[in-house]
Amino acid sequence: MSYKELAVTGVQGLTPYVPGKPVEELERELGISGSLKLASNENPLGPSKSVQKALINELPGLHFYPDGSAYKLRSRLAQEHHLTVEQVTLGNGSNDVLELIARTFLNQQTSAVFSEYAFAVYPIVVQATGAKACVAKAYPVEHERMPYGHDLDALLNAVDHQTRVIFLANPNNPTGTWFEPAALQDFLAKVNPEIVVVLDEAYFEYMPDSLKPDSVKWLALFPNLIITRTFSKIHALAGLRVGYALSNPEIAELLNRVRQPFNVNSMAQVAACAALDDPMHVAQSVMINTQGLKQLIIGLDEMDLNYIPSIGNFISVDMKQPAAAVYDALLHRGVIVRPIANYGLPNHLRITVGSQQQNERVLLALDSVLNGSSDD
Repeated sequence: MSYKELAVTGVQGLTPYVPGKPVEELERELGISGSLKLASNENPLGPSKSVQKALINELPGLHFYPDGSAYKLRSRLAQEHHLTVEQVTLGNGSNDVLELIARTFLNQQTSAVFSEYAFAVYPIVVQATGAKACVAKAYPVEHERMPYGHDLDALLNAVDHQTRVIFLANPNNPTGTWFEPAALQDFLAKVNPEIVVVLDEAYFEYMPDSLKPDSVKWLALFPNLIITRTFSKIHALAGLRVGYALSNPEIAELLNRVRQPFNVNSMAQVAACAALDDPMHVAQSVMINTQGLKQLIIGLDEMDLNYIPSIGNFISVDMKQPAAAVYDALLHRGVIVRPIANYGLPNHLRITVGSQQQNERVLLALDSVLNGSSDD
């Protein structure tokens, strides 16, 4: 007997999410040191000093369970977004929130819609529930404004009588593509209010102000809207795992029925509160990312490499060949980036925006691999 046969149908055929290769694993495998990881869209600035101080102050209380309702953090988030506490749901990272949404609204008789090249967690959480995944075609590479971007009309056309959830990412990972605010609002107005729309804004803070939708205010217009955000990116708390959803209170109450009571630990709760009280760290992170993205684009242009226009803290680059060999060659130079063949982009590598020195190193390593130049 295979225990696989005992698993539910969706899980039997599920391929687990594969995270970026850790530095420790690479150095252990190759016997090298001083490696650079630009694979997981982490903030090179690291957590702010105020966050670090808050974590130190929390250490003596680790023998206590965290506040299961995380009332202080939820209150702080409600204040930040001018909502009520009842509209905030916390997760062990925003991935956890995405899973809560899938478990709450999907089953084997329903379906979910998302775009080609969308975040890899969407198909995972959908398949785990046994629901059908309906994948809308993205814009083609030849599209003049948004190559590889989500096509809102195609997403609407993919909706049918079984659809219960639509997943949208703005900006999207791994492409870095985005929606114009007016077009996105028009899309929401066209969706049947009985279908839940998940607007994944993990990289929201990195967006230029002119492209940021006033999505939180849309909650009053569209009761079927759920906004998900995270502290892993701009706030540099990826190791603590804390994300959240904003929605109408009825949806939040449903999500909290399936949420585990201690899914956000006490260290994560105090760190997130401290992060919200440090806007200067956010501003500095945005500045470093803006400068770093320009630095990478200049370097890629000099190497005559095409890339997908991005407003996130990463950029996906066309290697003009299957990217696996380039990825492996970079590993041997102590540089970790992210192959995205699992997204249907076998020729692309996704590069996280790092510090000025880190960006220079990855560009030199990439030039060495592709053009045979020295990276010394």
